[in-house]
Parts: sequence; C-alpha cells; structure tokens
Amino acid sequence: MTPRPGERRPARPGRAGTLLLVAHGSRDPRHAETVTALTARVRALRPGLRVTVGFLDHCAPGIDQVLDRLDGRITALPLLLNRAFHAKHDIPGALAAAAARNPRTTVRQGPVLGPSPLLLDALDRRLAEAGVRPGRGTGLVLAAAGSSDPAANAVTRRVAADLERHHGWAAVEVAHASAAPPRVADAVAALRARGARRIAVAPYLLAPGLLPDRIADQARAAGADALAAPLGAAPELARLLLHRYDQARADAAPVGLRLSA
Repeated sequence: MTPRPGERRPARPGRAGTLLLVAHGSRDPRHAETVTALTARVRALRPGLRVTVGFLDHCAPGIDQVLDRLDGRITALPLLLNRAFHAKHDIPGALAAAAARNPRTTVRQGPVLGPSPLLLDALDRRLAEAGVRPGRGTGLVLAAAGSSDPAANAVTRRVAADLERHHGWAAVEVAHASAAPPRVADAVAALRARGARRIAVAPYLLAPGLLPDRIADQARAAGADALAAPLGAAPELARLLLHRYDQARADAAPVGLRLSA
C-alpha cells in the first residue's frame, strides 16, 4: 500500500537525522503554543525521528541555540506558507551562521509549506469549524500576510484561483494583512460585486498573532458573515511537514541550501 504524504514507517533512531522546524516567532504567546502543538503532532506521526524547533525572533530557543547542541544531518523546514524574504534570506543566513560554528552538523534547508493540497484541506477544516462550507452564493476571502515580494503574492493568487475552480466556492478573492493591497474590505466588496450573498474570511496564516487579529478586526468591520481560525496545528500540516522533510532528504539537489561546516 502506498503511504499518504508524511505517513511512512517509523524511522530508525540515529539514521533519520533531525528535523528542525524553523518558526518566525512572535511576542504573542499563542504563536509559540501553536508551534509546540504542531511539533508534537509531527513527532506522533513519525516515531523515532528527532524533531525540534528554533525561532528566528522573539521566542526561545533561537536557531543558533538549537544548532549549537545538535549533530549529524539536519533538515531545516521553514514554517512558512510562501517563499518570500524570510525563506530566501533570513533563514538561510541564520542557518549558515549557526552551522559554521558547529563542525558536527550538516544542514539542509528544505522547501516552504506551500502551495499544497494539504494546506487547502487544513483551510477547509477551519472553515467547517466556523460553520462554513463551499456552495452557491458563498464567497471566500483568502486573507494572507502579504509580501513585498510580488512572486510570493502571485502564489497566493494562484491558491485562490485553485480554490475557486475546484473547491466549490462561488468566488474567491485575496486580501493581505500587510505589505501590499488589497485589504479585507476590498476583497469583501469585490465578492459582493460578483454576486456573493454570504462571505467567509479565512486567514491563510499558521498561528494566532498580530496579523490574524488584524484580519479578524477588518472582517468584522467589513461585515463578513463568518471568520475561520488560522490553520494552527492542524493534522494536515503535520503530514505536510513530514512530506516536505522526505522530499528534502530524497532530493539530490535540494531546494534551498546545503551547508557543511
């Protein structure tokens, strides 16, 4: 039987290496709580795999602290939905600096989480929990963080187009919480202009914090009918992380970087 993504037989201790989840970090304690819960799900799915987490900012432990105490092969996966500034610059720089100090490690950066059907499954889960399902007359605002990188915003628009074509929504519009328009109110207005009678807003974000709270405030002000929670520690995300881990280890020319001290 072919396993589902992320669901493989338990790894042998000592041979699987280490999966390092790299989170952005936040002053909001809910962020670290969500990352901790997601890490626990990943460990439960793959017994025998050493899984740890490091933060870029605001939370402990930092990436350097984690890598200083590890050895062997390490696969670092960014807890990011799009490949933008953090994935292209901040994380590679932090990994390189930490790996250079520790000659016992070989570090490989794997791909970001998105896009993936598993992310859309997690999004559907949060919308269903909010009492919303796709259907005629129901429009969806896909509310992402937004980026100064046009390529990252283009990926979010492609995700929205896929949701509209294949997931049964009457219409889907993108909104950004920062960096670039459109805002939630703009997306809600566009959906009403397209004939949507009911509008749901779904934060396309991993954890609670400043940006999801901003999206929630804007959704209420714009008169949206329903608001989903962030993706959080959804089981689909845990499976996706293990799928990305397997991809990174199997790829002879890995996405991202390979660092050897």
